[in-house]
Amino acid sequence: MIRIETENDWLLLTHPDHAALAGEFARHWKNGDFAPPEPFIHILDACTRHDDSWGDRDAKPLLTREMNPSAFSEELVGTYDAFEEIDLDDYLRVRGEATEAAALRDPYAAVLISMHTVNLLTVQADLSTLNAEETVIHSAFIEGQLKRQAELKAQLRALPDIAPLASDEQFEKGFRFLQACDSFSLYAGVAFSKEGKLQHPHPMRDGTITEIKWLPQGDNHYILDPYPLDEPVVEFQIPYRRVAKAATASLETYQAAYAAAPVELVTITVSKK
Repeated sequence: MIRIETENDWLLLTHPDHAALAGEFARHWKNGDFAPPEPFIHILDACTRHDDSWGDRDAKPLLTREMNPSAFSEELVGTYDAFEEIDLDDYLRVRGEATEAAALRDPYAAVLISMHTVNLLTVQADLSTLNAEETVIHSAFIEGQLKRQAELKAQLRALPDIAPLASDEQFEKGFRFLQACDSFSLYAGVAFSKEGKLQHPHPMRDGTITEIKWLPQGDNHYILDPYPLDEPVVEFQIPYRRVAKAATASLETYQAAYAAAPVELVTITVSKK
């Protein structure tokens, strides 16, 4: 879950809807300066469905010890340091299921999703809140994901039609693209109000490697600079559910309020500088 706090309410966005937004962004990534990475159909699958495994969990959302929705928020942009608010075993199980669900339909996408998960839980994570037992569990999970990546890569490299695009270099390009689309969707999903940048520098058609800045303009309008999208102005719709803060007094009332809340579509505008 991803959350925005207002004076009286929480706006809540599910992980699968967040991933779908990342996929919509990916589809627009092409213009005279930027080209989509190859093999795009597999990379697009990873962008669009990297959080499919969270659907059941998000349908019955949880509360933190502070009785706030257990969700990614603006404060967590740029790092992940909320392990104290989650059940680590359950969290890692869901993350692992994301890799395995993708492996059944698209092994290439599964590698990218696993790379994304490992990055989130290592490079981006503050592991200082894990106790000794949790550290062992975490390490075993990361080791298992790296082993699974190697298995899936070997499977793909045995296929003549995909093998040329299954090098470590190509996977790294696809991973960085997934990370960029994911970070865009997170910025948009939490209505990130500060200047930032999409994850990783990215190649332009002229061979330049550049960072893409996120520049909030107010009123749900954001500028990307340099601009990677196919139209000068692109609108994206984000489906939130609104839950009153008063409903988080107990888990039962919170889950009932969430289940009853209608979807509210919020339109954001993205344009060039």
